[in-house]
Amino acid sequence: MIVTLIVACEIAFWVLLAAGLALRYGARKPRLGAAVLLCEPVLELVLLAVTAVDLKNGAEPDWKHGLAAVYIGFTAGLGHSTIKWADARVAHRFAGGPPPVKPPRYGKARAVHEWKVAGRWTVAAATALALLQAAVWYVGGDGDTSSLRSWQRTMLLVIGINLVIAASYTVFPKGEPGRDTKREPGPNA
Repeated sequence: MIVTLIVACEIAFWVLLAAGLALRYGARKPRLGAAVLLCEPVLELVLLAVTAVDLKNGAEPDWKHGLAAVYIGFTAGLGHSTIKWADARVAHRFAGGPPPVKPPRYGKARAVHEWKVAGRWTVAAATALALLQAAVWYVGGDGDTSSLRSWQRTMLLVIGINLVIAASYTVFPKGEPGRDTKREPGPNA
């Protein structure tokens, strides 16, 4: 049941996103579109409640409960940026808005962009970690929480990978092509 609910929440996320943007730009009802978009967090609250009730009713915690926590965490950390991304594209395509801003490709600006991306992924994974830990405490010492602990290790790996990627753009910034960054030898060299 939990996996089905996760799939339903994911489908509902995209349906609400499409409906909210259609109302905002197609029907020219920006407030109603915003109200529909604000319903997105309700999906995660329903999933959280159903997962908690499932555990409360004696279900053995397994990968499905961990996946629910991870889904909620990733929606919390990445949902807003996904909505902004889609909104910019729909506004440009259907409402005469400016073209979406592309991320910088080179230098310090790219490094800053990568740190922002890593921040969003870290918030997502940290939220999942907190929910997973809450589930471990909720189940208590009587239940087998190894699958929840496994998800926690995965979330720590997600954080680590994103921090390494962001750090690599800081330590090894990509230069613009065609721009020679090497210094020419001076006349006294």
